[in-house]
Amino acid sequence: MSRSKTKAQNPDRQLRKICLSFPDAYEEETWEIPTFRIRKKIFCMRVDHDDRPAIWYKAPEGVQRILMESDPERFFRPPYLGPKGWVGMHLDKSPDWDEAAFMLRRSFMLVAPKRISAKLPPLESDEPC
Repeated sequence: MSRSKTKAQNPDRQLRKICLSFPDAYEEETWEIPTFRIRKKIFCMRVDHDDRPAIWYKAPEGVQRILMESDPERFFRPPYLGPKGWVGMHLDKSPDWDEAAFMLRRSFMLVAPKRISAKLPPLESDEPC
């Protein structure tokens, strides 16, 4: 996997590019923060956590723990949605956008109706958690 990294000062442009590339995805401001949705269901939220840019996204069961244990500086359990398995990921310090794109795509596929997520190629099993 290539390590596509960009400056982290303002990750919003890259985040939008990834999230809005999914079929029928759109951005909507809620609670004064950008949220990315499919059919009114949120698959990603852009937040600030500990004064650092971050995202919250849906993940399969067990992934939150694995990521937090592997890199606690980058991954965290977000308030409110953390108990439901969502993952928080800091976007400062040169984020790996290929990795973020994989995780956001998986989040989209978990939330989207099956006929919409079927428009995307299947996820590869050797990708990151």
